[in-house]
Amino acid sequence: MPDDRDFRPVAVVTGAGAARVGNCVVRRLADAGFDVAVHANRSLAEAEATAAELRDAGHRAIAVQAELTDETAVQGMVERVLEQFGHVEALVNCAAIWERKSLQQVTADDVRRHFEVNALGTFLCCQQFGLQMAAQQHGGAIVNVGDWATARPYADYAAYFPSKGAIPAMTRSLAVEFARRNRSVRVNAVLPGPVMLPADLPEAERQASIAGTLLKKEGSPENVAHAVQFLLENDFVTGVCLPVDGGRTIA
Repeated sequence: MPDDRDFRPVAVVTGAGAARVGNCVVRRLADAGFDVAVHANRSLAEAEATAAELRDAGHRAIAVQAELTDETAVQGMVERVLEQFGHVEALVNCAAIWERKSLQQVTADDVRRHFEVNALGTFLCCQQFGLQMAAQQHGGAIVNVGDWATARPYADYAAYFPSKGAIPAMTRSLAVEFARRNRSVRVNAVLPGPVMLPADLPEAERQASIAGTLLKKEGSPENVAHAVQFLLENDFVTGVCLPVDGGRTIA
């Protein structure tokens, strides 16, 4: 980072409008001293409300809208962030979709849609923001959000898991790509476990998910946000996919 007391790093968090993990991440980074861009696609009203709340608290924050599967829209988001702040030091890719369907109901369109949002959207953001970071002498850092369960998938998410399974490979590949361009650009991933179980999840499944962890408890979005901050701040970690799952991966 530039050696300037007035310098404030800028973080872009995708999928940060709705009250889920991305929203928690963007709030934590604002509290940690980042100027932030709160991205949303369909949840733009929530993103604008979050940005306004952060500004009221004394932070610098803007809301940005983009369809992440659209290369031109992602490029436009980069331009908007640079127009507002002049630089970007962090990208956290939280935007994702997941749809529960039995295997026999899954269509090619379901698979294609999950890949476009979860894999392609993440890639385009990494590519466009990462190249901007590589052009900055001080570089930057990217954190992708995957899913611990790509290692041990469960039923009824056959369109979702392949799309999220791309995240670790993408993270390692882009860590290599960007380090070759600028050794101060790092790419890592967080693989959350049961940190925000769906509200409509049957209670038996909820309890089974919690019982499957070594710590026998459900995590929180704050646990993920904490891990994201660590990966953004530790300048000797790159290409790492960190489970934040209460030990669920090895239980």
